[in-house]
Amino acid sequence: MNSLFVYLEIENGKVEDVSLELLTKGRSLANQLKCPLEAVAIGNGLNTIGEQVFPYGVDVLHIFDDARLHPYTSLPHTSLLVNLFKEEKPQIALMGATSIGRDLGPRVSSALCSGLTADCTSLEIGDHNLLYQIRPAFGGNIIATIINPDNRPQMATVREGVMKKEIYDVNYKGKTIVHDVTQYVSDADFVIHVIDRHIEASKINIKSAPIIVAGGYGMGSKEGFGLLFDLANTIGAEVGASRAAVDAGFCEHERQVGQTGVTVRPKLYIACGISGQIQHIAGMQDSAMIIAINSDPHAPINSIADYVITGEVETVVPKMIQYYKKNSK
Repeated sequence: MNSLFVYLEIENGKVEDVSLELLTKGRSLANQLKCPLEAVAIGNGLNTIGEQVFPYGVDVLHIFDDARLHPYTSLPHTSLLVNLFKEEKPQIALMGATSIGRDLGPRVSSALCSGLTADCTSLEIGDHNLLYQIRPAFGGNIIATIINPDNRPQMATVREGVMKKEIYDVNYKGKTIVHDVTQYVSDADFVIHVIDRHIEASKINIKSAPIIVAGGYGMGSKEGFGLLFDLANTIGAEVGASRAAVDAGFCEHERQVGQTGVTVRPKLYIACGISGQIQHIAGMQDSAMIIAINSDPHAPINSIADYVITGEVETVVPKMIQYYKKNSK
């Protein structure tokens, strides 16, 4: 059977985590399908990409190395993938649901007359070896399973953090194919030039935080979130928020956890005043331990929580801070 392909996002010579997560999932799916796992690296200065991705079980690494291919621009990357896929005829193609993936994926799928499912939360092999592309739909009220029985490749994008990143075999060695870029693109693909590029690192990083204190609309106000920052500072945590809280202006979007925010897997997740809509649960349900604080004993988030504290957040959180300070000396 034809291969499963993963498009690699690369920044400063390093493969992004979302691509490594897709390679981990891709290796599992490829094993089920008994087909090769292949990866595509497009950019400049890609000499170390092989040693980064082969331990994740990559059988074939396709490299397109050209100074004009970095930084990313839509036209050449699209032409390279479209023409490569026409040659290789993969049955599945995966990429991250990032700003690049959301630009590139639809272009490639449209050119190949193939389907594309965006923002998947799970990927499985189902009946007739079809890729089951699973994602929340209708505002998160249902979980939809989408299939593409007729066209190839079956394409999907997946957000960072949804899949786990795990090395398959540290000694795994695949094959590297270095392609002649000029055979896949035309001069017209390089009509856009990036004159300058400025990248500023985010000052908020909830994705890697071991402890997250998250607040929802139930916090009542931006001032109400001050309690959560107090608790986070006390126990060495980061502050997160539900979409409802962010939309209400209680917290910055960078702190949003859920389907349209960040997917997290902390050791401890303390949900304060969060009802537990499916969009939010999709982004934090794999936390090692979940504590829910809510005045509603029947809040949906209680069903996935390890511990439930029923009460007003304004009362419970100060007591938690006081108790921690008293017993952590």
